[in-house]
Amino acid sequence: MSQASASAPQALRNAVIRLAGHSQDGIQSIGAFLAQLAGSTAQDVMTYMTIPSTISGGPSIFQVHLGSGKVLHPGDEADTLVAFYQDSYDNHLHSLRDGGICFYDSDHVTELKEERDIIHIGIPFTSASIEAIGGSAKDRGKNIFVLGTLCAVYKLDREKLVQIISRKFGKKSEDVLRNALLAFDAGFAWQVHDINHMPFAPGENEEQNRISTDGNTMLTLGLIAGGCRYGAGYPITPWSSIMETLRSELPKYGGMFIQAEDELAAVALAIGASYSGHLAITGSSGPGLSLKSEAIGYATMAELPLVVVNIQRGGPSTGMPTSVEQSDLMQAIYGSHGDSPRVVLAPRDVEDCFYTAIEACRIAREYSTPVIILSDQAIATRIEAFPEPDLEKHWIEPMLDLSTCPADCKPYPLDAITRHAPPGCPSPDGRYPVVTGLEHDEWGHPSGNPVMHEKMTAKRREKLVKLANSLPAPDFFGDEQGDLLFVGWGSTFGPIKEATERLQDAGHRVGSLHLRHIHPLRNGLADIFHRYTHVLVPEMNDCGIYGFGQLASLLRSVTCNPNIQSLNKVQGLTFRVKEIEDAALQLLR
Repeated sequence: MSQASASAPQALRNAVIRLAGHSQDGIQSIGAFLAQLAGSTAQDVMTYMTIPSTISGGPSIFQVHLGSGKVLHPGDEADTLVAFYQDSYDNHLHSLRDGGICFYDSDHVTELKEERDIIHIGIPFTSASIEAIGGSAKDRGKNIFVLGTLCAVYKLDREKLVQIISRKFGKKSEDVLRNALLAFDAGFAWQVHDINHMPFAPGENEEQNRISTDGNTMLTLGLIAGGCRYGAGYPITPWSSIMETLRSELPKYGGMFIQAEDELAAVALAIGASYSGHLAITGSSGPGLSLKSEAIGYATMAELPLVVVNIQRGGPSTGMPTSVEQSDLMQAIYGSHGDSPRVVLAPRDVEDCFYTAIEACRIAREYSTPVIILSDQAIATRIEAFPEPDLEKHWIEPMLDLSTCPADCKPYPLDAITRHAPPGCPSPDGRYPVVTGLEHDEWGHPSGNPVMHEKMTAKRREKLVKLANSLPAPDFFGDEQGDLLFVGWGSTFGPIKEATERLQDAGHRVGSLHLRHIHPLRNGLADIFHRYTHVLVPEMNDCGIYGFGQLASLLRSVTCNPNIQSLNKVQGLTFRVKEIEDAALQLLR
């Protein structure tokens, strides 16, 4: 065991804790408990996890960034590493900062003798948990033992943590809860002699009614609050948890969710529900969106409201299904035969998933068009703390409108935005709306007239132009003109904002713009870009054969601005703040 520092304890403002083990060790539970604790105090939190894509499990990490102030990213490097196995220790020691602390399971790990002044502390997680719980608990309880040790070391709120554990395990059985609390108490009482304990500074968040949860949960709740009551889907990582929650929750609100036999059936079922007058949702990840593309084109042609969720993951085909990437952007915007305009939105963080889903529901209804929500694996699985949304303010109770259409009603008017009428809405003369995937006239009757096809194509395009004119200004931070402007979308929001603040502190004139509305884009972006010498777009996709990422390519085509540059990453990992900061400094030299 290494000799540790004996300096006096100082209150911490931030701490990054990386838990490295295997997927069956419950390290996700430790991180989730810590995140929930932050949400119930005035602290902030952001987590990051990797999970193996193999069914049999394998190496996995869960990283927790706790802070007294605002936390914008999961942490570039860890202050504390907890290693359950030798491979966890060997593969993640490099992620620890110089002088950091490494707790390792001395039942499984052999310590290296020299590592950048790292404080090594061996604790027999496995045998100590067995001693606390009983002889049959070889692989159970050591995660809760570790949680107890971290609670003691960081002087976390033990009482609240016990309450969170009790709520979690109390649902199972009295024996499970008793064993969990025995393991927690054993870890909490373990005498760690080599370090001073590190109390956190008081949290600074003043919001009331804070909650801690992940992006897929908030996206699901937003869909329900926004009025979606029907949907269908097919399981695929990392979309599946949305489907599972909708399947259990929608019946409580008079709706239903169907697990279809494949992706094609799922989108067709959702379109059928929308055709009948309800706002329906379907969703998938990566290749599933490809399979839905033809049907989404039908919804565009028939002008049916439809919400499509795509949780992006790594690579083409089955790729890296449990890793993050932002490479479905062009597929979402253009992935169809023919000219098939659709709306594309991207939430910036976990909290924004709720509001993005509500906005997607509104736009789909108002413009009778497919709306694609592009989230990604990082937002879907990470946990953040934020104020609980005001449901009374945002709740939409859907009402099926089967009222008679006006006598002069045309289902597809050339001079107005289509308002989809369900098949039970006849006009006074007894005629019903006609819905078809064929090109059609204003009454919905199939038409091969060349002029009519051009007019209807323009009609479907122009409603997105009208939407663009109504979009709010994107989120903006930093200097309103200067040396460099960052432009981001999706889960790069936090690292870009942190990099902006660091560069401003270093004396550079830097701003950052974060786009939620990807298609259509808000008007006026070109004017903003021209205020800066450089425009840098960090995004998690390939730079392509022309040297630009997917959003950067889109922005260059829209604004004709040669100063737009790309910063791309396709490692299946999120951006570190330092990577963005270093790329910016290269441009600013």
